[in-house]
Amino acid sequence: MRESIMAKFSSSYSTSDIIMRLCFPLFLLISQLLFELAWCGSIVKFLPGFEGPLPFVLETGYVGVGESEGVQAFYYFIESESNPKEDPLMLWLTGGPGCSALSGLVFEIGPLAFKYEQYNGSLPNLVLRPHSWTKVSNIIFVDLPVFTGFTYAKTEFAAQRSDWRLVHQVHQFLRKWLIDHPNFLSNEVYIGGDSYSGIPIPVIVQEITQGNENGVQPWINLQGYLLGNAATTGRERNYQIPFAHGMALISDELYESLQKNCKGEYIDVDTRNVFCSRDIESFNEAISGLNTAHILDMSCEWLDTETPSRRSLIKQYPEKFLDTHLKLPPLSCRSYVYFLSGYWANDDKVRSALHIRKGSIGKWRRCTFDIPHKKDIPSSYEYHVNLSRKGYRSLIYSGDHDMTISFLATQAWIRSLNYSIVDDWRQWRTNGQVAGYTRTYSNRMTFATVKGGGHTAPEFKPEECFAMYSRWISNRVL
Repeated sequence: MRESIMAKFSSSYSTSDIIMRLCFPLFLLISQLLFELAWCGSIVKFLPGFEGPLPFVLETGYVGVGESEGVQAFYYFIESESNPKEDPLMLWLTGGPGCSALSGLVFEIGPLAFKYEQYNGSLPNLVLRPHSWTKVSNIIFVDLPVFTGFTYAKTEFAAQRSDWRLVHQVHQFLRKWLIDHPNFLSNEVYIGGDSYSGIPIPVIVQEITQGNENGVQPWINLQGYLLGNAATTGRERNYQIPFAHGMALISDELYESLQKNCKGEYIDVDTRNVFCSRDIESFNEAISGLNTAHILDMSCEWLDTETPSRRSLIKQYPEKFLDTHLKLPPLSCRSYVYFLSGYWANDDKVRSALHIRKGSIGKWRRCTFDIPHKKDIPSSYEYHVNLSRKGYRSLIYSGDHDMTISFLATQAWIRSLNYSIVDDWRQWRTNGQVAGYTRTYSNRMTFATVKGGGHTAPEFKPEECFAMYSRWISNRVL
């Protein structure tokens, strides 16, 4: 019987056809395996600019998200340096929108930092950061939305950016990443970020929750979220003026006049309100020359030889001009290392070490503020309300010298939640010194200030922020 079937099969097809048809299923299986291997991340043991092998586990890779996986989201994953099997897993979004995950990794909470030294044309050097949050948790630093860092789009449709697209793509990214890393499925999961990430992150947490409730796989062991100096209501600028007054940046008389003429509303002022407009101009003049990210830090400007209008743009959005021929700021400026990151990330050897796909992007930029981004989530306040009802833990912290998104703005929306206080306003300390102040609410939300911190707090106070994070993530009081 078997011989007759084979004879009939052979009479209809050539030998090569038979081989192809017999081998095709195997070919499909091998192709699928190769696809999955390509989808998996690659371990990076050495990085140009860092001396010797990396003393921690770094994996980089891409995860396809969006329609037909049109967005190829790049990530850096660093295993906990303590107990990766048991320690929490945090997905971190840098703000912007459009600031690279590398920015969060090397300037804020990761285990590497650029060495402050004069650029001489050679590759910038990397050193270890002693207060990395990876000492107590696994962290995925992801480049989203599209065209952030090394993330790229395969289609014109995928190239569109918006808050809601970002929410859906981060949610999809995390579930796909966990499928590819099943050994982390049982770890507690947190979503973290700062600045503009305060808008999408509470929405992402809610979408993950709804996915879990609807049986979307894999189930994510979501426990909470954390936000630093985070945008929330879209009305944060209203608190810059009382902040400036409290910090003695404007006079009592100007503050009183602003209150009287603007009635607490300093955003989109009606030009017909001549007195308010005049006071706003006086306010802007009073704070000109200050670094609003940290009012005590140097204000570092760098100019090229082009038109005055371009100079004003450079001052307002310095990151977007990273790749133009600008003069470097002084080495004493905190922003100096932002330039070093550009030289480093655009080096061919660095890209090869990070396993960046050739031809996927042009120049790497720390932030892509010039790419259109539809801000279709005006406020994340209602999502905080929903998540509080579900009992998720949250840590909301503010560097207390940040005027961009001041602690006053954050305190205001937290206060409006009207939750009872379970641990009232008090100091929290590191090394016997006051590191800030904190308060905990009945909705499992902890608010903390970081004394001397700016926007973003870990960049200015790494030791204090590590102490804050490590205590909170392990369910200890600050």
